[in-house]
Amino acid sequence: MDETVAEYIRRTVLKIPRDEIKMMLQKWDFLSEAQLQTVNFHQIKDNISQEVVQLCEENSADIKQAAVLDIIYNHIYQNKRIWSVYQMRKTGEELEYFDLTDFKKKFKRRLRSALKNVTITFREYEDNAIWIRVAWGTPYRQPNQYKPSYVVYHSQTPYVFISASVLRSNLPLLCQALIVASNYHEIREMELRSHSLNSLKDIVFKRYSQNFQTYCPKPLQGRTVEPESVDLRIIHENKSEKERIQRLNQEAFGNGPQPILQFAQYKLETMFKSSPEMDVLDKKEPFRCLVKFSSPHLLESLKSLAPAGMADAPLSPLLTCITQKARNYFRIREKKGLFPDSFVSP
Repeated sequence: MDETVAEYIRRTVLKIPRDEIKMMLQKWDFLSEAQLQTVNFHQIKDNISQEVVQLCEENSADIKQAAVLDIIYNHIYQNKRIWSVYQMRKTGEELEYFDLTDFKKKFKRRLRSALKNVTITFREYEDNAIWIRVAWGTPYRQPNQYKPSYVVYHSQTPYVFISASVLRSNLPLLCQALIVASNYHEIREMELRSHSLNSLKDIVFKRYSQNFQTYCPKPLQGRTVEPESVDLRIIHENKSEKERIQRLNQEAFGNGPQPILQFAQYKLETMFKSSPEMDVLDKKEPFRCLVKFSSPHLLESLKSLAPAGMADAPLSPLLTCITQKARNYFRIREKKGLFPDSFVSP
């Protein structure tokens, strides 16, 4: 077995939590159950990785098997990566029979016609998802296995989820191979990104609204103390306002769990407005700024603002349209005709 393959397998095993190494090697299915029984999975990970590499040498593992193990790891820990959504389009609306063997053949042929030194690995999963791993080389260097791109494609859909390599110069080649292999004519990025691959799928496949569950927290049990004097008009007003906020919030977000997004970005490119007597700017330049909202669970955070009294209801459509428009990167521009000729909105 090549030394670079052995080192790559060793490093991949070291990334896996010790309690999960055996389970992941069983999913890999490259080592027999009898071989796995010889490994002491209770020792330190460095020793476990050395024993696994020794067994792989007995089985003459190559980079193809090592790449499959890497896909399995990234499938389980997919939230460690940033995923971007791409949408493909074709001229007609006709549905074609999807042939996986033909898809793989076309994808490989297209990539290798442009770049010989690439490692391409496929793995299919039960939800019709095809995982593709591409390690990129150069005309004079072997593929860098530590900086691959990952693609998740659901057959019979126009959507592709890509976690690109840091070598972003190869992204156009990857997109070209995808549209050729899947018989589409063009591809575009949707400005929708997240660590949660499943949440991106929920948004573009419109699955998030099907799982709404009404959550009614139970009040804390305890002795209630009635105030000495209560103005019933205030109670009625507060109750009506809470009901209004709840209704508007439900219209905007639904009453169930939200897809997991970590950020939303708004790029502002509008003209600075002031009264004629206050001629602040000599030149009519667009006013530019960038606003970014970040949270481990952004949509749930936005959903809780109005009920918590931290924002007025309803929230701005720019904040509530993320799932409907399937994007969390926005560019806000003036309408056409309000800018100088040198600055035209799309």
